Amino acid sequence: MKRTIIAMSLILAAFTACNDAPEADNAVTSDAQEVNSEAATGGETYTVDAGQSSIEWIGTKPTGQHHGTFKVKEGTLTASNNQVTGGKVTIDVASVQPDDQDAEGNTKLQTHLKSPDFFEVEKYPTGTFEITSVKAGAPTGGDAVMKDATHTVTGNLKLKDQTKSVSFPAKINATANEITTDASFNIDRTQWGIVYRSDKSLGDKFIGTDVNIKLHIVAKK
Repeated sequence: MKRTIIAMSLILAAFTACNDAPEADNAVTSDAQEVNSEAATGGETYTVDAGQSSIEWIGTKPTGQHHGTFKVKEGTLTASNNQVTGGKVTIDVASVQPDDQDAEGNTKLQTHLKSPDFFEVEKYPTGTFEITSVKAGAPTGGDAVMKDATHTVTGNLKLKDQTKSVSFPAKINATANEITTDASFNIDRTQWGIVYRSDKSLGDKFIGTDVNIKLHIVAKK
């Protein structure tokens, strides 16, 4: 009997864990902020290398999770004295690609993600992230999940017809010729009007509202 109870507890724990986005810092979301044009354009300009840059995502549901990618379309970063001061990256939302199933499963999910239930890519093929500030240190100090974060990046993320300010910890390395930025954080998709199956009362049909975003951005002179 005791073994049965323990086994059931482990199964329940595993089932519950599938509802959660991967362990990462939760981005702080608020209304869109004004871009400081002087800071954004001052200093040296670096062009984002779309081929070396990547955006990964993980979405969850009660019975598991899905992993995939977006392509980076284009972008620029600005830096002064090897300190990032601004920038804007365009996300190729229409390139959304699940990659954790067989070909048929990935294609089926990709078609759904491109539909009005999610990103509605025919109407909104791209999204943007425009930096409003970059500050030394992580936003949650010693409690940050990303222990090697060097900065807090804040910017306006536009998806579909919604723009929100998001702040998250990032590891930034800037030299005279190249800037690399790495980050992993969770955002609430409903903040951008993506509310499909976001009601927990749906049970097994519920789709988690927190989505993990993993960024690797490379920009060069």
